Amino acid sequence: MTIIFTVPYLIWRLAKTDYFAPLVVVQIITGILLGPGILGKAFPDYYTFVFTPAVIQSLNGVAWWAVMLFVMIAGVELDLRKTWAHRRESGITAGLALGVPLLFGSVAAAAMLGFDGWMGPKALTWQFVVGVGMACAVTALPILILLMEKLEILRQPIGQRILRYASLDDIAIWGVLALILMDWERIGRQAAFLATFAIAAWLFHCLMARLAERDRWYVALVWLAVVAFGADWAGLHFMVGAFLAGAAMEAGWFDQDRMDQLRHHVLLVMMPVFFLSTGLRTNWDVGGAAVFLAAGLLLAASVSGKLLGVRLAGRILGWAPGEAGIIGWLLQTKALIMIIFANILLDKEIITSEAFTALLLMAVASTMLTVPVVAPRLARMKEMLQRASRTGQPRFRRNGCG
Repeated sequence: MTIIFTVPYLIWRLAKTDYFAPLVVVQIITGILLGPGILGKAFPDYYTFVFTPAVIQSLNGVAWWAVMLFVMIAGVELDLRKTWAHRRESGITAGLALGVPLLFGSVAAAAMLGFDGWMGPKALTWQFVVGVGMACAVTALPILILLMEKLEILRQPIGQRILRYASLDDIAIWGVLALILMDWERIGRQAAFLATFAIAAWLFHCLMARLAERDRWYVALVWLAVVAFGADWAGLHFMVGAFLAGAAMEAGWFDQDRMDQLRHHVLLVMMPVFFLSTGLRTNWDVGGAAVFLAAGLLLAASVSGKLLGVRLAGRILGWAPGEAGIIGWLLQTKALIMIIFANILLDKEIITSEAFTALLLMAVASTMLTVPVVAPRLARMKEMLQRASRTGQPRFRRNGCG
């Protein structure tokens, strides 16, 4: 625990990486460096001394609960009412922002199938292709919120629009994951879970509406554990259950500031353990060069697909100049949700640890690109708005930043 909290903090603070690599990204990278592929290869005796099987098992227990809380909070933050009120714009943008990188990522996954070492032993070909393709299409809603807070646009109109697009994509991501994980031999159990969840969610909604807020927080944790257990029992993985548990809750049930604090505290106190446990699963057995080449291919598919999809949406909806670029780069933020997604694919042996490492590197690189690319674009857009207001020129068309 000393290593987990000391090393990434010192790197982040002393190297002043916050502009291109927030602390969360540094923690993920540190996890990779402390994994068997780096520290384990360079200092095998020290690695086995520190990361004994009992230590790894204990870390995994903390990591599982941390990530369940984090995914639940992401589900709570979905505002389906606002999304429905702007359903045409949100549907077109979210559909293209998810569909195009999914297509590009699936093509990249199909290319990876030409080489051994990427597809897991229990995967069907379509599961591997769609799983990797969806990993390229993921938008990490919680990290997106943190980055937009940093860029001071979270509460502005463009920030709220981006949240709507990301919220719809989050629903689709977990839906596709559930489809990929469907065990057709246990389809009855999974159908029973989903039917029971629908009824239980309605009863839970009625209960929460009658409780005081101080009771809602505790009941929400019980609900999270129950739904996650049910999803895991059905074979859908407890992370799918954690997201369903959060999505069944309304953000209005909780004080927004306290929910923001909970997210920040989970990130501060518990998620670093998840990042390290993720790093412990990285593997380079296919060969370092091959893993980096695969990561580069997936990064190109992910970023180009997201930018193209959002640009197409901007043309259809008549966005102002520059908006599509800003929105596209923010929506390609990967980090946590994609790492969680890839962890599940690895757990179910749909991908190998080498494919997981390539996806992890892609997620880190895409997240590190976001702020350096978006910050100057936002500055130029604000300058254009200020110049237009001073000279009396027409402002940007509807849906703009102003």
